[in-house]
Amino acid sequence: MCGICGFTGASENDLPTLKAMCDVMAHRGPDGEGRYIDGGIALGHRRLSLIDIKGGGQPLVRSSGSRQAAVTSASLAADGPSSQGVSEGAARGDYAIVFNGEIYNYLDLKSELEDEGWEFHTESDTEVLLVAWIAWGEGALARLRGMFAFAIWDCARKELFCARDFFGIKPFYYATVDGESGRQFLFASEIKSILEHPAYERRLNEDALEQYLQFQFSALRETFFKGIFKLPPGHCLRVSADGSTELTRYWRPSFSPEETLDLEGASRAIDAAIRESVRYHNVADVEVGAFLSSGVDSSYLAACLSEINPEVKTFTVGFSEYARERDELSWARDLAAMLGVANDGKRIGDGEYWASLPRIQWHMDEPSADPSAVALYFVDQLASSKVKAVLSGEGADELFGGYRIYQAPAASRKLSWMPRSLRRGASRILQTTGLRGASYLNRTLMTCEDWYYTNANGLAFSTGECARLLKRPLSGTRPQDLTAPSYAEVANEDEVTRMQYVDLRFWLAEDILLKTDKMSMAHSLESRVPFLDKEVFEIARALPTKLKVDDAQTKTALRKAAERIVPKRWAQKEKLGFPVPIAGWLKQERYRKLVEGWLTGPEASRFFRIEELKKLLDEHCAGVKDNSRKIWIVYMFLIWYRVFFVDRAKPEIG
Repeated sequence: MCGICGFTGASENDLPTLKAMCDVMAHRGPDGEGRYIDGGIALGHRRLSLIDIKGGGQPLVRSSGSRQAAVTSASLAADGPSSQGVSEGAARGDYAIVFNGEIYNYLDLKSELEDEGWEFHTESDTEVLLVAWIAWGEGALARLRGMFAFAIWDCARKELFCARDFFGIKPFYYATVDGESGRQFLFASEIKSILEHPAYERRLNEDALEQYLQFQFSALRETFFKGIFKLPPGHCLRVSADGSTELTRYWRPSFSPEETLDLEGASRAIDAAIRESVRYHNVADVEVGAFLSSGVDSSYLAACLSEINPEVKTFTVGFSEYARERDELSWARDLAAMLGVANDGKRIGDGEYWASLPRIQWHMDEPSADPSAVALYFVDQLASSKVKAVLSGEGADELFGGYRIYQAPAASRKLSWMPRSLRRGASRILQTTGLRGASYLNRTLMTCEDWYYTNANGLAFSTGECARLLKRPLSGTRPQDLTAPSYAEVANEDEVTRMQYVDLRFWLAEDILLKTDKMSMAHSLESRVPFLDKEVFEIARALPTKLKVDDAQTKTALRKAAERIVPKRWAQKEKLGFPVPIAGWLKQERYRKLVEGWLTGPEASRFFRIEELKKLLDEHCAGVKDNSRKIWIVYMFLIWYRVFFVDRAKPEIG
């Protein structure tokens, strides 16, 4: 796990800029740094050492494309000098790579390449990745098993090849700008690194705000910073010397349900795939720990890892308001005792939660209104005090059908006997009287393409609410317009599978995995996600919907698989997520006043109609409506905006 950055059109005079781009994301790699400038390319790297601790420094440079070529590294110690010349100790070469992530099957690939006559000079997965690309070209991507974002410079072609992993576990941002040397391509693991380049002019992309209010995360390919884009998951990008780019999609998730598959057979296949994935994700030259909550996902992974390493350390956080209830901490302690593994727990105080918000928005790069990102920040902080890598349960819900909203299509079909006019009339009555059930009835009148655009549904703002809230006229692009291309790619699948597919592209990649990466890297911790493994997905894609969700339960087949190693109470426990008590906090006088100050402040008045924001808060505090998530969405944007466009500095916590 590392931080990477770079730019084309570079010269020796750009070394201070490259260093600044590396330094601003030093948290991603405190163990070392590397800088390489040669032939018009600048490559920077911050290293968190997990594999080949002594020999795996980057940028990694290969002298030629021959099978016996020499390899050198442009790496320095973490406390090394700020400048050691153009290549910082590395020989000039035909190929150079900077890589963030892990290739879990690198030993398998290395053996295959050695059989073809290729020689290696390090024990790192970085060298294997570079040689695989030289040997197999873009076809190497299909052979990789892991998480990755990387850039490879081909000196002979004067071409930069960039790629991001299948599900978007690792981030990759880029921009094309007009610099003193002409058109330049900039890239980095974090947006704040690109902001350090003098050719980029910091400007707000207000179109992103409109969609953020409806998704609760940055949903567009162009980020909140004008001209800075996200490389989509499963895509690669070729950048020519003149700055022109060619984007290619090399992989997309596809589903092929086997309707004859039964629960026993599916659970057996899932269990075998998960155990194998955990073994691969445990590959490291350092200790790997695991998160442990009350849910089946983390419990399953921790149990599998405990069979490989009985001394594994597990980590859990909860909130002080839940101290007298059956919370995450008590569930985790009990399971850890049954597994015979260590568990470190922490109760997050409300004061430290609120004090951390500006720093968290700085680490996130773009505004994130997911309250659980803060809980993740603290559990990552806890884990980083004991280990350098952890297993985390992200991806299980999207692959195996874990969200309760996936039960909605089946529930809607139960009312198919009722005439549409009757359902429409009943919905209007419920809306008028304020009784529950109107949304449920409305969904029975629509397809999932009409109403479902990720888990933000019902929590974030509607298009109409945005029109009332924003001073700027709406763009005319609805959330459904953004998700429509994804729905079209799976038009022949059932509704649940279509919803999963949209969540893989939006909710998972732009919310879940982004906070996983940014919160772990804030503490120099590598977060590994065994559910998001290509071989695990091969099993998940074959599951018929009946083995994913039914009237009573979600993740049906996965839970059955987990019962092979986890007690049934944990395997079948209802999904809770991080139960962050923001609704109650906003009704407390000190936090209500704090938030009200932001909602009526200068940043808010620039973008929003203040009277609408005050109405949201007043209704919530009076108990008329639970507007907590909508208030939080605005509040997080305002904090983020002040950090990046007013203060323009890393916030202190206090």
